[in-house]
Amino acid sequence: MALTGLFGGTFNPIHNGHLRAAEEVMKYFPLDRILFIPSYIPPHKDQKEVVPACHRWRMVEIACQGHQKFIPSDLEVKSPGPSYSILTLRKLKELFPDDTFWFIVGSDAFLEIETWKDYNQLLRECSFIVVRRPGSELEKLDKVIDKIKPELLVEIDKREKTEVKDDRPGLYLLEINALDISSSEIRHRLRAGLPITGLVPPGVEDYIMKNRLYV
Repeated sequence: MALTGLFGGTFNPIHNGHLRAAEEVMKYFPLDRILFIPSYIPPHKDQKEVVPACHRWRMVEIACQGHQKFIPSDLEVKSPGPSYSILTLRKLKELFPDDTFWFIVGSDAFLEIETWKDYNQLLRECSFIVVRRPGSELEKLDKVIDKIKPELLVEIDKREKTEVKDDRPGLYLLEINALDISSSEIRHRLRAGLPITGLVPPGVEDYIMKNRLYV
């Protein structure tokens, strides 16, 4: 049995903040691997801002190189149509029936969980790790959790790896040492002709420049 984290997103583009968040999760949770899953059509994003899935997939592939436990997954890229987490989870359960799955999401995305397709069922079928910056969104998160599934909330002790409970899903809030980087900032800098060195992995930067993305 493998403990598998699921890190989905538009990744438009993937950047060093995404990688830092995944590294922080690996420090506190005994995950065997994290699947990075770029969406085909993200249901909550303005499509005009999103480059084709083939480019976003390739950038995720490049970003995961050199990280032994970071695995790019093309599951959603190969499934045309809106990318719904509940459908992705069920496909993964068919492919890896012995795995235990944990969704990794940012606090801003989790605040919108009531808009996700079949979110209540999703919370029953897997655990969630919600990553956030120090002091950010805590009051809003508490309100959302109190409204949906307060009984799922599990306290994290950062002095040791979080114990995995196979008998029930859990909801974990993880405060991380995040990098202040966003995909929208990177796109803005590229349109303005400004450098993005240090914001994305070098290989991703080379790919963006070679393919003239976001200009």
